[in-house]
Amino acid sequence: MSRLNYGGQAVMEGVMMRGEREWAVCVRAPSGEIVTHREALPAAVYRSRWSRLPFLRGLVLLWDALGLGVRALMWSADVALGEQEDVRLQGPVGWATLAASLAFGIGLFFLLPMFLVSLLDRAIPSAFWSNVAEGVLRLALFVGYLWAIGQMPDIRRVFAYHGAEHKTINAYEAGAPLEPQAVARFSRAHTRCGTGFLLLVIVLFVLVATLMGRPPFLLRIASRVVLIPLVAGLSYEVIRLSARYYGRSALVRWVMAPGLALQRLTTREPDAAMLEVSIHALKQVLEAEGLLEQPSEKGVPQNDATS
Repeated sequence: MSRLNYGGQAVMEGVMMRGEREWAVCVRAPSGEIVTHREALPAAVYRSRWSRLPFLRGLVLLWDALGLGVRALMWSADVALGEQEDVRLQGPVGWATLAASLAFGIGLFFLLPMFLVSLLDRAIPSAFWSNVAEGVLRLALFVGYLWAIGQMPDIRRVFAYHGAEHKTINAYEAGAPLEPQAVARFSRAHTRCGTGFLLLVIVLFVLVATLMGRPPFLLRIASRVVLIPLVAGLSYEVIRLSARYYGRSALVRWVMAPGLALQRLTTREPDAAMLEVSIHALKQVLEAEGLLEQPSEKGVPQNDATS
């Protein structure tokens, strides 16, 4: 049986899963119930002709991670705090949060390393080594940031739900029963994880930036911002091909090893209750897309945009 490449992300006390036409986010409420939001993916974004073109479809992945991800995270935080009355996933607050997230990520991981290295330009003999130094600093900031936030108790729980999401998708792709006991046996690392994607973006960014040399400071700032979507598109294609040939090529497994290893920072071992939430989220999407014969009975639907 051919299976689509489902994906998702961890949220506060829950998991968001995305399919071909639907997405769902399930959260464990303080009462212990699994609260669900499900809606259709916008066809103009996910099923348009340009979204299937190589390199451009990588930008859809960015939108998926930032747009849907921020919306799902905001909704999950409200549910986890017990604020379930007419929780909205859109509006000015959502767009402001997305803009702030983008600004923070670009500023911390792209502009800050560039600025710090530019202070040492006179001491660095060539543009090549300047770009290498910038890349090493960027990678150190990225890994250090993941390690630091992983020390926070709330984030550790999010990372455990991240592990649950990976285990659930691994189990589904292997054709295993979608039950907590069966899913728990699978790896919490996944070849299409966003952690590996971001690591690849950082590595490829060094190679692409090196081709530009060492332009003036203002032009260097502009180039870093402009290069982000271009490198993201390239990184998506590499991840996509690598995931396809992972089991058939030792070279591909070697290339993907750092990204899989880094997932030890962004995932934790989930408990059975977390696996139950993740499984329910995937079943919601499978049911909506007609791939689940027996609908899931657990969970309390809320604001189902498909109805």
